[in-house]
Amino acid sequence: MSLITRCKVCATAFRVQRAQLSARGGKVRCGKCGTVFDGVAGLVEEGAELARMEPSPQLGLFDPSRRAAYAGAAQGRNAGIPVDETPLPPFLLETEAPSRSLLWGVLAFFAAVALVAQAAYRYRTEVAALVPEARPGLAWACGLLQCQIPLPRRPEQMSIDSSDLQADGRSESVIVLNAVLHNRAAFPQEYPSLELTLTDDADQPVLRRVLAPADYLEPDRAALISQGLAPGAEAALRVRLDGSRSRAIGYRLYLFFPR
Repeated sequence: MSLITRCKVCATAFRVQRAQLSARGGKVRCGKCGTVFDGVAGLVEEGAELARMEPSPQLGLFDPSRRAAYAGAAQGRNAGIPVDETPLPPFLLETEAPSRSLLWGVLAFFAAVALVAQAAYRYRTEVAALVPEARPGLAWACGLLQCQIPLPRRPEQMSIDSSDLQADGRSESVIVLNAVLHNRAAFPQEYPSLELTLTDDADQPVLRRVLAPADYLEPDRAALISQGLAPGAEAALRVRLDGSRSRAIGYRLYLFFPR
């Protein structure tokens, strides 16, 4: 339920709520002349004639852009009229805090830059593979950070398209492994390692050997190991092995990337 209080300076009546009167010990500011007065002492009866009804004085209390206007109007119109000497409540003397949006914007910018830099460092291999234009910049940054940009390792996009194991016609103790590696990715990949397992007639392993890229690539191609296998490219390999100590009749061949 609203009440009616009247400003003791300009006699303007306002409707106020009980909560407004109790919030600051009954002190309210006149929305017309800006005077702070005791709203409880200025209460009038509901049926009394109201002179110059104005909006609620909370407009003068909580709109910072109108405080100076109210103060100036009160000094001009009410010169010589006694004003309550009670000091203004502290909440009316508070000035607006400076905007911190610029500070928060700068902090957010640097946080975003740090996040991007961290992601670029963590996924530098993927970034260099998917965005080749970024490799020079990443290489420069890694020079400062003393890191490297290794070639991608995606075994699911690397396959052995064909392979066979034969006896060498020139020596009975030598067997020859022929295979074709295929990089099905859209970016160069590191040459994988190969695991060759020779099996007997019961399909039990009798000899297992791991072949690094330097072991199965020809000498002229081994010098290009650091460049990796180009996207969509194939690499034929031929490896001669000593099979004199085993009676193998089958084999298994897998590719993998060592950790």
